[in-house]
Amino acid sequence: MSEASAVYLRMKELFTGTPSRRRAKRAADDPSASKPFGAGRDPRGLGDVVDALAQQLGWTAPLAKSDLLEGWEQLAGEETAKHAVPDQITDGVLVVRCESTAWATQLRMMRSELLVRIGERFPDADIQSIRFQGPDAPSWKRGPRSIPGRGPRDTYG
Repeated sequence: MSEASAVYLRMKELFTGTPSRRRAKRAADDPSASKPFGAGRDPRGLGDVVDALAQQLGWTAPLAKSDLLEGWEQLAGEETAKHAVPDQITDGVLVVRCESTAWATQLRMMRSELLVRIGERFPDADIQSIRFQGPDAPSWKRGPRSIPGRGPRDTYG
């Protein structure tokens, strides 16, 4: 070590009150110090790092829910996925919108089988129930000739 470095470290120790650390001394004294080619220094894969980060930040449930919505076709089958589309997941309830009431009724009979598949493939999604909805009925509240009131029922009696 040069004389200038020694003076600098001595002055730093005097004015800041923190003792100077020297690399050679620290590495020799501390057996748990990091070594360039020591154990535990192998690089990890990007997938492992992202999984650990998602676990640490609590993202596993939202990621599992989005995987469930994306993987609906493999889960329910190609033909079923053409006629029924997952809409949303709220409070552990998966809402599936069906194109007809017949498809909604058929899928209601398959509810327990679908819940078992979801539990096996997406356990972090925490799906407790599935609600199948048929097509929506027309609304009488909107349109160019809509007026306030009870709607079409008030003319029947």
